[in-house]
Amino acid sequence: MMNIGKLLESVLPKDRIKTRLIDVVSYASDAGFYHLQPKAVVQPVSEDEVKALFRFSQKHKIPLTFRAAGTSLSGQSVTDGILVELSRYWKGLSIEEEGTSVRVQPGVIGAVVNARLKKYFKKIGPDPASINSAMMGGILSNNASGMCCGVSRNSYHTTRYIRFMLPDGNVFSTENKDDYIRFAKECPAVYHKIVLLRDQICNDPELYNRIRNKYKTKNTVGYSVNSFIDHDEPLDILAHLMIGAEGTLGFISEAVMQTIPDYPVKSTALLYFSDIYAACRAIVPLTASGAEAVELMDRASLRSVEHIPGVPEVLKVLPDAAAALLVEYQGNNHEELKEKSDRFVVLSPGLSMLFPAEFTADPLEQAFLWKIRKGMFPAVGAVRASGSTVILEDIAFPVAQLGDAILDLQELFKKYGYQNAIIFGHAKDGNIHFVVTQAFESPSEVQRYDRFLREVVDLVVKKYDGALKAEHGTGRNMAPFVETEWGGEIYQVMKSLKQVIDPDNLLNPGVIINENTNAHILHLKELPRVEEEVDKCMECGFCEYKCPSRNITLTPRRRIVVRRELLKLKNEGKKDKYKELLGQYQYDGLDTCAVDGLCATACPVDINTGMLVKRLRKENHSDFANGVALSIARNFGAVASTVKVGVQAGSVVNRIFGPGTLRKFTKGMKGLVPLFPLWSNQLKPSADLKASIRRSANSGHAPRAVFFPTCISRNMGGSADGKKGIIDAFLSVSEKAGIGMVIPHDIQSTCCGQLFSSKGFNKAFAFTANETVEKLWRWTNEAQFPVVLDVTSCTFTLHHCRPVLSDENRLKFDKLKILDSIDYLLDYIVPAAETKRMKKEIVLHPVCSLQKMGLEGKFLKLAHHFAEKVDIPLAAGCCGMAGDRGFWFPELTRSATLPEAEEVKQKEYEGYYSTAKTCEMNLSDAVGKNYESIVYLMDECM
Repeated sequence: MMNIGKLLESVLPKDRIKTRLIDVVSYASDAGFYHLQPKAVVQPVSEDEVKALFRFSQKHKIPLTFRAAGTSLSGQSVTDGILVELSRYWKGLSIEEEGTSVRVQPGVIGAVVNARLKKYFKKIGPDPASINSAMMGGILSNNASGMCCGVSRNSYHTTRYIRFMLPDGNVFSTENKDDYIRFAKECPAVYHKIVLLRDQICNDPELYNRIRNKYKTKNTVGYSVNSFIDHDEPLDILAHLMIGAEGTLGFISEAVMQTIPDYPVKSTALLYFSDIYAACRAIVPLTASGAEAVELMDRASLRSVEHIPGVPEVLKVLPDAAAALLVEYQGNNHEELKEKSDRFVVLSPGLSMLFPAEFTADPLEQAFLWKIRKGMFPAVGAVRASGSTVILEDIAFPVAQLGDAILDLQELFKKYGYQNAIIFGHAKDGNIHFVVTQAFESPSEVQRYDRFLREVVDLVVKKYDGALKAEHGTGRNMAPFVETEWGGEIYQVMKSLKQVIDPDNLLNPGVIINENTNAHILHLKELPRVEEEVDKCMECGFCEYKCPSRNITLTPRRRIVVRRELLKLKNEGKKDKYKELLGQYQYDGLDTCAVDGLCATACPVDINTGMLVKRLRKENHSDFANGVALSIARNFGAVASTVKVGVQAGSVVNRIFGPGTLRKFTKGMKGLVPLFPLWSNQLKPSADLKASIRRSANSGHAPRAVFFPTCISRNMGGSADGKKGIIDAFLSVSEKAGIGMVIPHDIQSTCCGQLFSSKGFNKAFAFTANETVEKLWRWTNEAQFPVVLDVTSCTFTLHHCRPVLSDENRLKFDKLKILDSIDYLLDYIVPAAETKRMKKEIVLHPVCSLQKMGLEGKFLKLAHHFAEKVDIPLAAGCCGMAGDRGFWFPELTRSATLPEAEEVKQKEYEGYYSTAKTCEMNLSDAVGKNYESIVYLMDECM
C-alpha cells in the first residue's frame, strides 16, 4: 500500500500535508449529507504547487477535490482522493477602481470582501445566507446567488475577469489579451471542442432557446451552458463554464468581481397573506415596484420561529393556510427610497394582505425581521431527532406557477411523512428552499428519501419545467438527474466538455457528471447519537471562521465530526483505530481548544463547543487532579501571593540578565517538556495592593461602587511601559470623575473562578463561585452598590456562575449588580468626566467575552469619546489566550492572533487598547506594540 504522505513530500513541504487519522477523519464531512474520507489533505500556497498536485494526481491516478469553507450542501467538497484545502493561504483581496471592482482569491470569506467594500457603498453581487462563512472559491465554483441578487447579479454575471488552471497545468486569465491567442495554441483540443459545441448550440434554435429560457430563473444544474450563447471567444466561454463547475474542470486561483451598490437606506416589512396563492400573486407587482428582496415563507416556516423572543404576536394566530412575504426596498438616499415606497402604496390595495403593511427604517428592527427569515432553517435543525440530518433542498419554478408548485410539494411532504417540513425562499426569482429532517440509519429510511426525491424531480422537471438546483450546485445530490432536466443533447455537451478537459476524470469525480443513477443515495453521512452538543450539530461549518485553533488543529465542526467517528469506531470494535484517534484528539480536540465560546455566536443551533470541551476535560480529570484543584481554590490567597512572587522574581531575572532571558529559558524548557509554561515579556508585577486599598478608602469621594480588581490585575497588572498599574489607573479615572470606589481589604484571596471553569474543574469552580458571591454580598452591603471588575472575561465568568451556586447564594446573586469595566467607564465615568484631549487614531481588540456579552458597541462608543478615529480590525477574533492557555500552548495564540496582527501592522496607531490583561499581553507579543486596558486611554485624556 502506497504511503501517500511520503509521496506527496515530493510536491509540498511536510507541514502542509495532513495524513494523520484525525486529519482525514475530520475533513470527511462538509455541510451536506455525504461522507467521504480523503486519503490526504494538502494546503498549497501557489499556482506552481497546484500544478505539481495536478501532475501528482495524474501520475498516481488519485482524484483531487478543491475545498474552501466546506459550506456546500450538495456533496461537492468531500472526496476519497486528495482534498486540496484553500481556506488558510489563499487570502488575497484588493479593492480596485474606487470599489467598482474587487480582486479576490478563493480563501477569502465573502463577508470580509463586503466589509472591505462597505466604505465605497459597494458589495459583491452574490449574497448567500452563508456569506459570513462561505469563501470566494465556493461562491464562484457554485455560482452562488442569494436573497437579493436574483439572476442578473450572481457569480456568473458579476465576474469580470477570471484566472484559472486546467488539469494540464496551463494557466489562463481573461484579463490578459495575449491569453486568448495562447489558449488556441497551447490547448488546441479544448479550444476546438468549445468552438464545436458553441456552433452546435448557436446553430440549433431549439437548443439555443432552451438554454436561454432555462436561465431566466436561477439554475445551477450541470455546467453553465449559457456561456456558449453569452460569449463568442472560446476562452471567455471556458472561463464562465468554470463558474458553477464545482471544481470539476479546473482550479480558479483569482477573480475580479464587478461590484454592485450597497444601498445605505432601506425600508422593510413583513406582509401577511391568507394563503400561499395570495402571497405568490403579490410577487410580480412587488418586484416590478422595485423591491430588492421578496422572501416567501409558508405557514409551517412561520410556526417554526414563533418561539424566538420578540417575534410579532400575530405569527401565533395566523390561519393554518397563511403565508408571508418579507419585502425590502433599498435606495441610495431617502428620496430614492420614498419613490419606491410610493409605488408600493399605489399597488398595496390590490395585494390581498391580511393586515396593512408596517414598514420600518430602523436598522435594529430590520435586522430582527431578517433574523426571523434566516432563523427558519436552524429552527428545524434545533428540534430534529438525534441521529437525523437536516436536508435543505433548493429548487426553482416559474414565478407564475409558484403557488401551485408549493401546494404540490406540500402534498409530497404528507405522502412521505415529512411532518416538520418547511418552505421558504427567494420568491421574486421563483427560487424556494424546503427543509426536511431525515435519518439514514436503515435501508427503509434511505429508500424513503430516494422515492421522495425522485418524485420531487418529476414534479420540478416534468410538471413545471423548473430547476432542480437553483443556487446550491449540482454536487452528488442531483448529478443523476442532470440529464433528466436538460435532455440528452445538452447533457452530452456537458459530458464531452468534461471529457476533453479532464479525460481521466480525476477532478472531483462523481460531481455534476455521474452515470450512477443511485449516486444521490451513496456515501450518505451517518450521524450516530453521541451527546447533546454533538447530536445538534448539522456540520454546516458556519462556526469555523470564529475558531482560534482553525489554522493549527481543529475547528468546532471538525471536533464534532471526530467525536462521531470515535463512537463509530468504538461500536465497530476497531480498537486500534479508536485508540489512535482518541490519542490524537487529546491535543487537537481538547488541549488547543480555547473554550472561548465564540463558535456559538455563529452557530445556527447555538452549539457552544467550548462547553463540550470543558465537560470532556472534566471527565478526563482524575480524583487526584480534582483534589489538587479544590485545594488551590480553598487556599487561593496563598497561591495568588506565590504567583505574584514568581512574577516579581522573573522580572528581577530579566533586569539582571537581559529582558529576554526568562523567555529564552522557558522556550528551551518547552523543547524538553512540552507542557512547560512559556514566559511572556509582558508579565509585569503589580504595585503594592495594600497601598491601592488605602487609596480607595481615602479618596475623599462618597463610595458609589465596589472595585473588584481581578487576580490577574492584582498579581501581574503592572504596565509594560512603566505607567501606573491597572488598579491605580482605575482609581485615577474614578477620582477625576469624583466617584468613590472601594477595594475590599480581603480581596487578595478572591477569584472569579475562570481558572477552574475553563479547565473543567467543576468542584473547584463551584467552591470559588460560592465563596466569591458571599463576599460580594458582604462587600456591597447586601447589594447596595454595584461591583466593578477590570477584566471582561472575569466579568463574564461571574455573570454565568449561577448554575453552580447554592440556593441561598442564588438569591444573593440575583440581587447583585456586577458591572464590566466598559459598563462602569461609559455609564458612570464618562458622564462625569471632562475630556481634556483626544488621540488621533487608535485600534481596539474586543475580547471574546465582550462580544458574547454584547458590549462591542459600548466599547466602541467609549473609545470614540477619547479618539478621533477608532479601528476594529476585520480579522479581530479570539486571541486564543483563554486566561492562561497561551502560556501552556503558545502555538495556539500565535496562530490565532496572526491574521489580526498582520492587519494591525499595516499602519501606526497612537494607542492599542482592550479589556483583558492576558489578551493584551498576547496581542502585544503578536503586534509588537503595547496593548493595554482602555482605562489608560481615559486616564491620559481626562
